[in-house]
Amino acid sequence: MKKIAYIIESSLGNYILGQMIVPQLEEDRHNAEVKGMFFIDNNVYLLMRDNPLAERLAKLNKEKGIYLQACDQCVYMRNLADKLIPEAKIGCFPDFYDKVLDKVDLIITI
Repeated sequence: MKKIAYIIESSLGNYILGQMIVPQLEEDRHNAEVKGMFFIDNNVYLLMRDNPLAERLAKLNKEKGIYLQACDQCVYMRNLADKLIPEAKIGCFPDFYDKVLDKVDLIITI
């Protein structure tokens, strides 16, 4: 099974994760092992506390060890640093690569 990480960049990030990828991961039918997700631009809002999708991602973090990270600049310019789920780390691309690059076969931008 291939090991992958996602960079969530698209304005459709909420739909793609919430309606496609997360349900597949929850049902163990994604057919790839997801090692990490990096949220950039407005997708950092998906990691806010009390967001149902964020809560599902937090559960996947705990159950499957999926590393979750929000772009530091994207978070700080929106004043969200204290509003994210605890499972979400804040950092930049080098931080994300440090956590996942040696563990994955592919990094996919969605």
